[in-house]
Parts: sequence; structure tokens; C-alpha cells
Amino acid sequence: MSTPEPTTPEPTTHDPEQPRYEPPPSVGKLALWVLLFVVAAVVVVLGGVYFT
Repeated sequence: MSTPEPTTPEPTTHDPEQPRYEPPPSVGKLALWVLLFVVAAVVVVLGGVYFT
């Protein structure tokens, strides 16, 4: 009677020990976020100037 060979686990697409990363945003989406923050900053500054 022989000992059974150790079985190796099947490779999986997700290893819980390895971090998962999202793909980087496209240039257009990144520019849209930058524009949104710039507009918000301008609105805050102009609101502060207007109400003082």
C-alpha cells in the first residue's frame, strides 16, 4: 500500500493574500475630477469674498 501523493490546489484567479488593485482612471475621467475640485475651490473662495 503506497501513500497518496499530496495534491496541489488548483490555481485560482484571486489569491486572498495578494492585494487587488483597480485599473487607473482614464485621462478624461481624471481631468473631470480635477476640474470638479477646481470649480468647487473657486466657488468656496468667491463665496467667502462675497459674504465678507
